[in-house]
Amino acid sequence: MTSTKTTTTSIRSSKTVQLQQQQRCNNLPNIVKGDYSHPYSIPNFTSLKDKRKWALQHMAGAFRVFARKGYTEGTIGHVSLRDPVDPTTFWINPMGKHFALMKVSDLVHVDQDGNVLPTGNQAAIKTAGFLMHSAIHQARPDVNAACHFHSVHGKAWSCFGKSLDMINQDVCIFYNRHSVYAEFNGAVLNEKESEKIVKTLGENGKGIILQNHGLLTVGSTIDEAAYLFTLMERCCQVQLLAQSASLQGEKCPKLIGDEEAQFCESTHGGAETLYTEFQPDLELEMHLNDDFLN
Repeated sequence: MTSTKTTTTSIRSSKTVQLQQQQRCNNLPNIVKGDYSHPYSIPNFTSLKDKRKWALQHMAGAFRVFARKGYTEGTIGHVSLRDPVDPTTFWINPMGKHFALMKVSDLVHVDQDGNVLPTGNQAAIKTAGFLMHSAIHQARPDVNAACHFHSVHGKAWSCFGKSLDMINQDVCIFYNRHSVYAEFNGAVLNEKESEKIVKTLGENGKGIILQNHGLLTVGSTIDEAAYLFTLMERCCQVQLLAQSASLQGEKCPKLIGDEEAQFCESTHGGAETLYTEFQPDLELEMHLNDDFLN
């Protein structure tokens, strides 16, 4: 009887430890309830080539999400992904391919000099996209993915040259983690301009508002960077709506305090959490048409 009780206690104790380890690993405090692991944890890979395949599939899927959300504007907009096999190189979208048609086989693999590598699609890429993303990947080893588009609300809010106000829980993800590049010198066609943008992004920035231009977000996974972009674009929309309401006679928006904003950022702004937040959108794309996996 004593032996059975000891064994049962040991199993429960082991299970508790496993759950605690899972929670620490996921960096998802107080989000998952019950004796279940989180359904959207970032996977671990023993093979870098397997990791590359997984990451590229998520990258192609992200373009489908961006298309559905209306971030297309001619040939404008680019996403980059640091290559897991050779981190000195990265993947980027080809010039002129509609986001709604993007597949893994369309993605272009380039080195830091802009040479198109044989491991990816043999296609042209935009100079501005390459210069900006190359500078980011060189300056920020923690950044594995970056997203930049001229989305409607991002462009609208960017013309004010102001950072986002902490007026709701969601925007607090960017508390002290986003900045404004308060210049506009046309398309990014030289290294000096790219370096200035990277400097403004900072050492731990999640996103940047490019004045009179658009938005850019970064992340440790393509999923994190992609979700942050959708979030920043929506935050710009909400900011514009709140500002419009205040001009119509409503009281000025109430700002969230620094302590509360910091709590939201540290609780909900981790890499694992942001990866998780993108998965429902990706799941929908899988359901609608999963040909982007090829």
